Amino acid sequence: MKQMRWLELLSAVRLGTKKSSNELGRSPFHKDYDRIIFSQSFRQLNRKTQVHPLTQNDGVHTRLTHSLEVSCIGRSLGMMAAEKIKDDLPAWISPADMGAIIQAACLAHDIGNPPFGHAGEYSIREWFDRAATTGFLDQLSEEEQADVRQFEGNAQGLRLLTRTDYHPNDGGMRLTSATLGAYLKYPWLSKTIAEQGNQPAHMRAKFGCYHTEKEILKQIAEQLGLIQLGDYHYSRHPLTYLLEAADDICYALIDLEDGINLNILSYEEVEPIFLNLIADFGIPHELSLPWTTWQQKIAALRGRVMKRLVDEVSTAFARNQVQILSGQLKGCLLQYCPQDIPLGIEAAKELTRQKIFSHKEKLELEVIGHMSLQYILDEFMPLTVPNKTLSFKENSLMMLFQQFGAHFESNHYQNIMQALDIISKFSDHQAYDLAQVLQGHRTSIF
Repeated sequence: MKQMRWLELLSAVRLGTKKSSNELGRSPFHKDYDRIIFSQSFRQLNRKTQVHPLTQNDGVHTRLTHSLEVSCIGRSLGMMAAEKIKDDLPAWISPADMGAIIQAACLAHDIGNPPFGHAGEYSIREWFDRAATTGFLDQLSEEEQADVRQFEGNAQGLRLLTRTDYHPNDGGMRLTSATLGAYLKYPWLSKTIAEQGNQPAHMRAKFGCYHTEKEILKQIAEQLGLIQLGDYHYSRHPLTYLLEAADDICYALIDLEDGINLNILSYEEVEPIFLNLIADFGIPHELSLPWTTWQQKIAALRGRVMKRLVDEVSTAFARNQVQILSGQLKGCLLQYCPQDIPLGIEAAKELTRQKIFSHKEKLELEVIGHMSLQYILDEFMPLTVPNKTLSFKENSLMMLFQQFGAHFESNHYQNIMQALDIISKFSDHQAYDLAQVLQGHRTSIF
């Protein structure tokens, strides 16, 4: 049975550069974290939807605060897992290094998300589905059409990290192979619409790499020694399982606090979920104190739950290391924890589905977000057609788009991908304001 090796999996070789530098007190993986957090793409997450689009409540999570929290849980998982498998790791890797790799990958895990979160993804996919019926995509290959009709935040993130930010077409952020490998939740290309079975836009299978970056994917996979499963299709990096667990934990549990903040949920509805997950870690004394606020109670509960989950998930990782290194592990690490943990996570997600996702205000804002992106795509995507004769209005739009960095050439697919690079970086509020301008309802943007 073929196995991946930690010696290659923890490679500090950087994409796009042959330089190597040792810096006292800061590992290559800490540098990855710094490069991501100082990037403009990361800052744009500050006003992008986590669960609630266009919210005016300062206490509600955005993609930025969510990513910071996921990176904290990921760092703890990495360090704890490294302690439990330290005899199998290279001598030059410390638990802090392992934690830093996952912390950086977690920080970037949503960096490619468009405005309005998953609703934004579906809006973009649906626009290109309609465009395919008009002949707009006729010059694109089936694979290229699959990329745009299945617009995917994970693949867009890889494009940002490796191609568009910092060093365009020359390594992007120039992150280490280990961090890029841990980031890649879906290390394979998009499937054609025929392969997908013509699934609706919101049900299409996830993937992690557009055809524009397929050689970069191959380079990363070969550097890390990922197991090849097909053409440009590889097994996951082992540390991706820890990233996924950190994301699931934060998404399922911490985001419930937003529901209380917005008066969609009550503290009394949320408390039992946390209590059931604490197990033997002890009920916080804050719950019995007079005058304790719900924020103080939930913070105390959260701390106990996270402590247990980090311990159990890292134990599951160590226990299943052979299957993970062989690319044989099925499902996620939470499934390999004591049964009350996946049940508790699912209970949290079910409460979110029942009370938050179906809430009237959230649905209305999702429709606003969907329509805003449709207006933007309607106006700007026709400009991507090579050698197009522009009307007066289109010429004005082109000059506006060029101020965002557009420089279209003769390849329609590449022009579309460049337009998506720009549009997907918009925050919720930028996209909404721009849509208002395009409809003639505002006279200035941003």
